[in-house]
Amino acid sequence: MNIRPAQPQDIPQLIKMRWDFTIEHDETGKVKDTSYQVFEKECRAFLESAIEGQKWWIWVAEEEGKVLSHIYTELVEKVPRPGRVTYPFVFMTNVYTLPDYRGKGIGSQLLKAIHEWVKEHRYEFVIVWPSEDSVDYYERNDYNRATEPMEYFPES
Repeated sequence: MNIRPAQPQDIPQLIKMRWDFTIEHDETGKVKDTSYQVFEKECRAFLESAIEGQKWWIWVAEEEGKVLSHIYTELVEKVPRPGRVTYPFVFMTNVYTLPDYRGKGIGSQLLKAIHEWVKEHRYEFVIVWPSEDSVDYYERNDYNRATEPMEYFPES
């Protein structure tokens, strides 16, 4: 298994995985009735920009060209503070492993590689909002529960 940043040739698989991930967790059942083509176009534009840029890092675990698992990370810059060097923190999202490959430690190996990357670049911390189903996975991989952030949702 190879763990690496995503490359342009991974985009079709990443799009399909995002679609499948969303369908798998869609309790309303409405997402499957939306247009894959519309989603594909929007997601492709995002992924092309993310892979080319330096703000998003999409990590994949693959074997023989097949992406088995992925984790998306976004670097969040902080406002500098006097008396110390300021490093970004990492927002982690879209953590997904193909169903047939779950429970085999692939996601944990992917997290370990990300942790090494975080240490190497001296990023301050990693934050993730886990689903209830994934809390044990994160705890097994040295994550701690944090106090929930406050949210604001503008009215439409």
